[in-house]
Amino acid sequence: MNNYKLLTPGPLTTTEAVKNEMLKDRCTWDDEYKQVTQMIRKQLVEIAQVNEKDYTAVLMQGSGSFVVESVLTTAIGERDKVLIITNGAYGERIVDMANALQLQHAVYSVPYNEQPSSTEVQAILEGDPTITHVAIVHCETTTGILNPIHEVGKIVERFGKTYIVDAMSSFGGVPMDLSKQPIDFLISSANKCIQGVPGFGFVIAKIEALEKCAGNARSVALDLYKQWEVMRVDGKWRFTSPTHVVAAFAKAVEELSEEGGVEARYSRYAKNNWILRTRLASLGFNAYITEELQSPIITTFLYPNEGFSFEHFYQEMKKAGFVIYPGKLTEVDTFRIGNIGDIHKEDMIVLCEIIENYMAVKNNEN
Repeated sequence: MNNYKLLTPGPLTTTEAVKNEMLKDRCTWDDEYKQVTQMIRKQLVEIAQVNEKDYTAVLMQGSGSFVVESVLTTAIGERDKVLIITNGAYGERIVDMANALQLQHAVYSVPYNEQPSSTEVQAILEGDPTITHVAIVHCETTTGILNPIHEVGKIVERFGKTYIVDAMSSFGGVPMDLSKQPIDFLISSANKCIQGVPGFGFVIAKIEALEKCAGNARSVALDLYKQWEVMRVDGKWRFTSPTHVVAAFAKAVEELSEEGGVEARYSRYAKNNWILRTRLASLGFNAYITEELQSPIITTFLYPNEGFSFEHFYQEMKKAGFVIYPGKLTEVDTFRIGNIGDIHKEDMIVLCEIIENYMAVKNNEN
């Protein structure tokens, strides 16, 4: 395969230094490797702006969805009930997981281009005192919308519920001070805003909340509590860990710090997104999400006209060195372009120029 700029919400374009870390083989039982795991766990807690006295980071093999399911099966007991807030495919996947795990649950669903209302969450909690947990996706990459986790969190805290936030596509790229938010379990993945590669995810959990989870899990491999119980001793993973991926992630965390931390990375992503939205709007590509609800992670665009062929557009972009994403909506025709990873202003300008030339040719043909 050729080298492409991946304009996707993960896997994404990584730096050469991150790739190079995967050229060495490492042993899961080796003390040096276990120290890398412990260092990563400590750094993740620091990025979340909380302290190790109250919070811990647990790494879990698999994609982001594996880690979401590990939290659901571990944190929600047989007598508990979770309110799942959805406005996209990834919130709906949590519902699918709850059904498969036979968890008691309720669903608060809003259209894909709208944010959930904290007032409505309050009404649901007032009307159903059996709800013990609330789960929400922060950045719903189905559309690129950023959900109001802080406002919802205030309601969750007021009612004394456990708060689960899927921050898969936002943690490390959107400023998020957990010390000011009542999040009990925050979930993310190695191959998102911290700019590592796929292979594991992680949970930043309140220790007090995690300690209550012993014996809940309906899975052996996805038991987050037991993973933590083993990992916190010396950094050993319960089962074979993705050693190459872990080493690459350690380098990615180092690069995040060198860039200036989350604030600096957010600024770069936001500039990328602004260039993309502004330039494409002038070509007739309207964003599905309004600007005030848009995350800096990925943008969903409506087709510019009835004759637009995404497949042809996709192949032409790929020939030019950029891989974009198809839409994930069913009621309207869309495609998506991400701007996270090792992507910079110069890349977005080049992409926009390529799209401008593409549209000029298409307009002349018509």
